[in-house]
Amino acid sequence: MNRPVGIVLVSHSRGLAAGLGELLAQIGSGEVPVVAAGGTTDGGIGTSYDVIANAIAQADHGNGVVVLPDLGSAVLTTRTVLDDHPRPDVALVDAPFVEGAVAAAVTAASGGDLQAIVTAAKEARDVPKF
Repeated sequence: MNRPVGIVLVSHSRGLAAGLGELLAQIGSGEVPVVAAGGTTDGGIGTSYDVIANAIAQADHGNGVVVLPDLGSAVLTTRTVLDDHPRPDVALVDAPFVEGAVAAAVTAASGGDLQAIVTAAKEARDVPKF
């Protein structure tokens, strides 16, 4: 069996990233590696190059990693990490943080490849809530 694509949740808040990770664990599969990369190295609000780089490495089980940022500097810091360590199997995705992560986790749990997961996360932007 192929190992699933990993998911990294980059947020300014450690609690927000961890909470979303907890939600994904409940709706997805325990087989999908989901790593929260929230906050700074000292636990503060913000983003950290090292936290993000370590999360990508931890989420990588051989079939790629999808990175979902919340906003602003989460995108910029992740881009810096990926510029310094370019990899064709790591995708930074412009998607709604919660809805995109849920779509990514469901698609990963069902065996989707990197491109299918990127597409599912992006398409979550267009799904109405009611």
